[in-house]
Amino acid sequence: MTATEPAAVPVPADIPADVPQPAPGATPPRSPLIARAAAELVGTAALVAVVVGSGIQATKLTQDVALQLLANSTATVFGLGVLIALLGPVSGAHFNPAVTLAEWWTARRGAAGVTAREVAVYVPSQIAGAIAGAILADAMFGEPLVTWSTHDRSAGNLLLGEVVATAGLILLIFGLARTDRLRFAPVAVASYIGAAYWFTSSTSFANPAVTIGRAFTDTFAGIAPASVPGFIGMQLVGVVLGLALVAVIFVRRRQTT
Repeated sequence: MTATEPAAVPVPADIPADVPQPAPGATPPRSPLIARAAAELVGTAALVAVVVGSGIQATKLTQDVALQLLANSTATVFGLGVLIALLGPVSGAHFNPAVTLAEWWTARRGAAGVTAREVAVYVPSQIAGAIAGAILADAMFGEPLVTWSTHDRSAGNLLLGEVVATAGLILLIFGLARTDRLRFAPVAVASYIGAAYWFTSSTSFANPAVTIGRAFTDTFAGIAPASVPGFIGMQLVGVVLGLALVAVIFVRRRQTT
């Protein structure tokens, strides 16, 4: 769930000296698109498996809803942080079409980011991964592999919560990018999502792919299919609001000659 960040690539000692290497400070070659797509699919699948699986486990261990949410949010914080640290150097660890679309938009305006072709690969990979992750979690706990959720989340206050959650996530990620602090993303993004579980009414889905995936499981973390379009619509509103806040708060300084 982070914006793309160039990382230093060490040169193996066995490469001959006459092989051209990137100039110091140059952006290193990106991973092949198929590797990035695989990272997005696997990362999103693992994220949804963590969210859904920990929710199922929590409901088996206690009937206290507060403890269930605490267990669910804690597992998500640790799982998300690990996944960003592991897969961030490969694909940017978006795991989220909202982040991918926001990065594509900023790239159109001159910043580093994904192209339209990459968006067309990332987003389906994220959605497929989210569905697979929900099915995997159900399988691990002996639940029906696919059961449409009956958890209605269509109330207006929940939709407002999704706008707030998504706008805050975009502000955080692209604010870190603007200030050259994306190295803190594993901790910062995971911490924000953990907090947003509690301070937003929607428990912070903030992710269209995860929203779709969670419709496939009628468990603690599920969302009724009828509620999915409203959540995704509000998440896209949150993307626009988040990018607007980034533009206002993190104004790029003009270079003087």
